[in-house]
Amino acid sequence: MSTSSSMLRQTSSLSTEESSNSVNSATDGIRGVIFDIDGTLADSWNLGYQATLTVLTDYHNKNNAEEEQHTPETYPLTAEEYHYGCRFTTPERLARHVGLEPGHESFESVGEDLGSKFDDYYVQLVDKKTAGFYEGIGSMLIKLHSGELASVSSDDDNSSSGGGSNGVQLGALTNACVEYAHAVLKANCPVHSSDVPPSPAEKDSIYQRFSSIHGANSVPRPKPFGDGIKKCCDEMNLSPDQIIYIGDAPTDAKAAVDAGARAAIGVLWGSNDEECLKNEEGFNALCSTVDELESAITRYL
Repeated sequence: MSTSSSMLRQTSSLSTEESSNSVNSATDGIRGVIFDIDGTLADSWNLGYQATLTVLTDYHNKNNAEEEQHTPETYPLTAEEYHYGCRFTTPERLARHVGLEPGHESFESVGEDLGSKFDDYYVQLVDKKTAGFYEGIGSMLIKLHSGELASVSSDDDNSSSGGGSNGVQLGALTNACVEYAHAVLKANCPVHSSDVPPSPAEKDSIYQRFSSIHGANSVPRPKPFGDGIKKCCDEMNLSPDQIIYIGDAPTDAKAAVDAGARAAIGVLWGSNDEECLKNEEGFNALCSTVDELESAITRYL
């Protein structure tokens, strides 16, 4: 699909007039952008999928000794089922994968146990190969923080940038654990050790540019609630109407609405396609490439 035909597609739940009002709802442009991680910044689905198969296989074999034993290669969980589950927190996702539903007496305890095992296992596997940024994401983050995108917006619109010469603040909020969020951001731009002077590149690392980083275990309530976005905003010294939230799942849109964010933008390269997200209340636009995402963001600068 070409950029010109797909860029800034309006979701059916938001009219063109409403979209225009949302862009101009404040005198200044946005001051911050908060990102989901998996399926938005990082191409990490196979890491999560393989780690899930490993944890579920171990659970099945220990609790069903008289049944057929599985290996991660034979465990009956499809990639599609995994992708669908990614809209939930890790404990809820894993409890659902083993056949439990909310309300079951063991749902929370089994989910917490599986979630803990999953986190312990897969966080240590994070590196640039298993959870690398999608192509173009790293440079986009740098341009956002430095003010380069704001300058483009200013040149195009003949108006001043809300982010100013210093650009906008960056935040990250995932429904995975916060340790995973830090691991992914560090892996994509490592932090120097304390006893070795940083190189110029490390001084300017992407990880250092994030003012607030949170996960499901570091906020009062995970997405679809807006608590995490609000907590990020507090740490960024911004109000929710000064930020936009970007993610790839229905829960991302719901969290943005619940928090009162200026806008939410959906990306289509993660766990959910356009068919799933186009009717989701809360997404102001859907983007299928990083170039489209940059263009969508500049509308709010």
